[in-house]
Amino acid sequence: MSSAVSSRIQLDSNLRRWFSRNLGLWRSRRLFYFADGDTLQVDMLLRVEAFSEPIEGEAAYRFTWWPEQDGEVFPRKPGFAASGTMEAYLCGHQLRRSRGYLCGSPTESQIRQVDEHELIFESHDQEWAILEHIRLVDQDRYRARSIYSWKDGDLELAETHHELRLEAAGESLAS
Repeated sequence: MSSAVSSRIQLDSNLRRWFSRNLGLWRSRRLFYFADGDTLQVDMLLRVEAFSEPIEGEAAYRFTWWPEQDGEVFPRKPGFAASGTMEAYLCGHQLRRSRGYLCGSPTESQIRQVDEHELIFESHDQEWAILEHIRLVDQDRYRARSIYSWKDGDLELAETHHELRLEAAGESLAS
């Protein structure tokens, strides 16, 4: 077997392993810095689940997010979704998402693996270019996320998310 094929198999296996380490329920403390100088702090919950049999790609996941407290999450930024559900399919070095976080249309993210604990996602969602770093910390009890979003070439939003695992992975979802 060539080294290119061997390294591809190893990387794909590492990507699936990295995603499986993210399964479960997370409390996400988020800080948003907007280009207009506005800042916003929001506490969200995020559930990451895996499908037992992916209908596309090597693995499939569901991400569901919602505010920890009832009420209006983005009162000054009505274009942002406070809650939602997204299916995502791991296809080699791409993550195909059923919707983006900012526009809601399907997106593809290119994945780069920094090391066994961190991935970088590069996405384009209509007029948005998004760079997202996610690092697992302390035996996967915490996640640190940094997200930078450019709209039409201008940095519009910078985010930091500090996430604490509340529950381990549950049963796989039926396809």
